[in-house]
Amino acid sequence: MKVYGLTGSIGMGKSAVAAMFRKAGVPLFDADAEVHRLQGPGGALLPAIEARFPGTTGPKGVDRAKLGAAVFGHPGERRALEAIVHPAVRESRRRFLQRHRSRPFVILDIPLLFEGKGQRRGLAGIIVVSAPAWKQRRRVLARPGMSAKKFRQIVHLQTADAEKRARADYIIQTGTTFAATRAQVRRLVACLGRKTGR
Repeated sequence: MKVYGLTGSIGMGKSAVAAMFRKAGVPLFDADAEVHRLQGPGGALLPAIEARFPGTTGPKGVDRAKLGAAVFGHPGERRALEAIVHPAVRESRRRFLQRHRSRPFVILDIPLLFEGKGQRRGLAGIIVVSAPAWKQRRRVLARPGMSAKKFRQIVHLQTADAEKRARADYIIQTGTTFAATRAQVRRLVACLGRKTGR
């Protein structure tokens, strides 16, 4: 089984592309979705998060606004949260890979693939989702609670899109139509399938 990493900066359309891969029958592990599950109602990480960041959890799970305020712009606090979250996500990913070990290839959706240490280890290739900067900005600023300042802060923390594309093995462009993006995904699924000989 080959493992490919899927990544892309905020507003590039990575979630839509991930859904297209799933619809094409490719097993895909979504790190963000797993974090939401672990931090949601009854989530396994709630006790540890509440102990470290009092007042940031409740019956509905993590209060993302409160937790975000506690860690955003505070590197030490962000690292403390990562020390709680990352090991749990790694364990979930290990179980996912074990479950799909008979498949020709799988995809790991890793938002911070280039930013995190050791994220590229064991990957057969990297798929980057990209779009023009103006479209990225328009998509992100349309989100509830987003501001131009917050957008700039997030982009500053992420590896530049140009660098991601330069380091990618495959690029999916989402600055075009939905149908054109879906066609790119289908071609890539066929290409990766041929590489595995299946």
